[in-house]
Amino acid sequence: MAETSGSARHWDTVYATKDTRTVSWHEDVPTTSLRLIGPRGSRTSVVDIGAGASPLGDHLVAQRWEHVTLLDVSDEGLALTRERLRQHAPHPELVVSDVLDWSPARQYDVWHDRAVLHFLTDPGDRARYVDLAARTVAPQGHLVVGGFAPDGPTHCSGLPTAQRSAHELALEFAEHFTQVELDTDTHTTPSGAEQAFAWAVLQRR
Repeated sequence: MAETSGSARHWDTVYATKDTRTVSWHEDVPTTSLRLIGPRGSRTSVVDIGAGASPLGDHLVAQRWEHVTLLDVSDEGLALTRERLRQHAPHPELVVSDVLDWSPARQYDVWHDRAVLHFLTDPGDRARYVDLAARTVAPQGHLVVGGFAPDGPTHCSGLPTAQRSAHELALEFAEHFTQVELDTDTHTTPSGAEQAFAWAVLQRR
């Protein structure tokens, strides 16, 4: 989840100084992400935006996706994933970049984002994100995006967030994507707090 349009220094510090099992966004098993990604596409290519040290990459590799890209603004976060997956094959592609600065070399069947977009509070940045997703998701491919719901937190890791309902998320991408599934879930943090999330699964026209 560790991604923002700001400095990588913030997230590098988080990963260098905290136990990733205790940060608020940690999930032992990314159940909602796996469920929403599961039926999409032919397991050819998938990118996880804001992958950090999330175990989602482990599951995608284990599911034998042909091409897995894990992108995060924090080299420290991806280093933890790199070490964890170094003996697994096929090896995922690890990309250290702010998503808004990323120039993908290919299109993807599935784009997954759990809690990167909600750090983009500037309308212009959100429009750039939508444009990038539209160019990067292959025709008939899927976008799986989730973030804080309207009754979710206003901040995460000291940074402000933009809350959106699942319907509002779908509307942001409506020019290029059709709605497939809308969902909500409640994430329980390692400290026991509850966070409301909204999800949209959309298909590229």
